[in-house]
Amino acid sequence: MNQSKPSLAVYADRRMLRILLLGIISGFPWIIIGTALTLWLKEDGLSRSTIGFAGLIFGVYAINFWWAPLVDRIRIPYLTDAIGHRKSWIFTLQAIMLFCLVIWTQLDPTKNLWMVIAIGLVIAICSATQDITIDALRIEQIPVEDKASIAAGAAIAVVGWWTGYKLGGAIMLFVADKLEALGYVDYWPITFMVLALLIIIINWLLMLIPEVSDAIRREEQRVAQQKVAQAMGVQSEAVESATDGRQGSGKFSIVQILAWFSSTYIGPLLSFFKKNGWQIGLAILAFVFLFKIGEAFMGKMSLVFYKELGFSKSDIAIYSKSLGWVTTVVFTLLGGWFAFRAGVVKALFIAGIAMACTNLMFSWLAWAGPSKGLFALAVVVDDIAAAFATVAFVTFISLLVDRTYTATQYALLASIATFGRTTMAAFSGQMVDSLDGDWGLFFIITTLMVIPSLIVLWFIRNKLNLSGTTSVIGKSRSQS
Repeated sequence: MNQSKPSLAVYADRRMLRILLLGIISGFPWIIIGTALTLWLKEDGLSRSTIGFAGLIFGVYAINFWWAPLVDRIRIPYLTDAIGHRKSWIFTLQAIMLFCLVIWTQLDPTKNLWMVIAIGLVIAICSATQDITIDALRIEQIPVEDKASIAAGAAIAVVGWWTGYKLGGAIMLFVADKLEALGYVDYWPITFMVLALLIIIINWLLMLIPEVSDAIRREEQRVAQQKVAQAMGVQSEAVESATDGRQGSGKFSIVQILAWFSSTYIGPLLSFFKKNGWQIGLAILAFVFLFKIGEAFMGKMSLVFYKELGFSKSDIAIYSKSLGWVTTVVFTLLGGWFAFRAGVVKALFIAGIAMACTNLMFSWLAWAGPSKGLFALAVVVDDIAAAFATVAFVTFISLLVDRTYTATQYALLASIATFGRTTMAAFSGQMVDSLDGDWGLFFIITTLMVIPSLIVLWFIRNKLNLSGTTSVIGKSRSQS
């Protein structure tokens, strides 16, 4: 590929089909714990507050970096050697979700609410853990020096997520609606079995995705663990004995456990700050935390705003959902091309400013009243900016990670971004109330919220190390 003149032809690479499938796999569980669970509880007569409480299970996505190092290090017995390290994790987690769906078919939410929510939490944990290894496998599909394909892969991953969520959800709703129309009283259990069948098909397709050997990554992790053990006073011969699987003393075993834990959890952090430096590293984390807070504030209140302005559910479905999905897919693909063409940092600046300014369209809508034409224009422009911002952001953090700790570092960066959006945006409703329902002013404030992140990015723009690796792993890998 000619990286000096990137073109949309980069999406014709067959690796993009693999990444699209991974994105679909990532988005699919949201159908189960989002759309399906919500409608199931609603149609069984449970209150809005109960349904809202059930939504707390999504909080696990903001903390999945806690166990991401384990995903990088722990090998699933037999499966890892049979199908690969990343795919063995995905397959195992998909199997657990499949089992959970089968259990759901035997439960009545009105009688076993806590059990239903507990199983939903298990699915959410599996999904959040699956995202860790899916992101790692997606990044590792492309050599680190092929930055055009990395940017394109980030775009395709976003498209895949929305495709899995939207199209999978459409299948689910169609099945449930048809079963209800045919007179089935317990149509949700049957619908869950259809979703289970889709999971089986997804796992079959997963096996078609090649996975590069993790031998080099394991070796670098072993070397890091060895250095930690030696720093604790263990002799080099003893360390080599342990890493080769030979028995050592009890004292050595304890130290080796501590060395494993330190290299697993502390190693990825030290690698990140060693690569970027402490000041730049902290600035990167601040940028990641702040970048999409304004968008999150707006997104949290958007449906409330549409309803208060007088738009019907059909209007919202047509303009915000259907039209929004098409726009998101198209401009996500263009955004991936633009992120490499202009450079990811420049793309972040442009996308951040555009993402903020489009919020002003909603201020205009708030002051003009329920104009469908203006509503459609505001949604389209906002989705264009959001698509560009999302793919630029995903490309940015994909380039930041060290391939020795792909899953851990990507999960950490993504979780910090999620934590920023979920914690800060929780106050969005309170802000609207404090403004006495002045939606126009609210959207102006969300426009200004992007400024701190862009200031941080401006100061570090020439100091970023976006090589994507600190090791030789990226140079030694190639994909057909």
